[in-house]
Amino acid sequence: MATSTSPFAFHRGGYSGWLGFAGTLAMVLGIFNIIEGVIALFKTYFFVTPSGQLLVWNYTAWGWIWLAIGVLQFAVGLGVLAGQGWARWSGVVLAGLAMIGHFAFMVAFPVWSVISIALCALVMYGLITPPRGATGVPG
Repeated sequence: MATSTSPFAFHRGGYSGWLGFAGTLAMVLGIFNIIEGVIALFKTYFFVTPSGQLLVWNYTAWGWIWLAIGVLQFAVGLGVLAGQGWARWSGVVLAGLAMIGHFAFMVAFPVWSVISIALCALVMYGLITPPRGATGVPG
């Protein structure tokens, strides 16, 4: 019986460098968002805007939002590295929410917001492109 060794054949499972990258980057972004949330909660003068407020809500609300998103992103990054299927789609949703949040937060910290939006886009790409069943850690 012949087997297909076509380079275009769809392979399930295996190791994906993109998943490893996306999982690690999601964890790093989660830590950064936790730090940003803590800063927004305790040092509101750090993010200076001309009007004294963000696009929506105040610094305390954004502090709690970034804290929650950061903790969830870190957990999703661990799930992606562990090969959990739920973590890939949760990571895409959280990266999208973080992109929207950083867009709203752009008034306060524009350079960091643009960098975070770009990194979130990389996380989304890394989570979407690998085949189903792939893991982020070789083994």
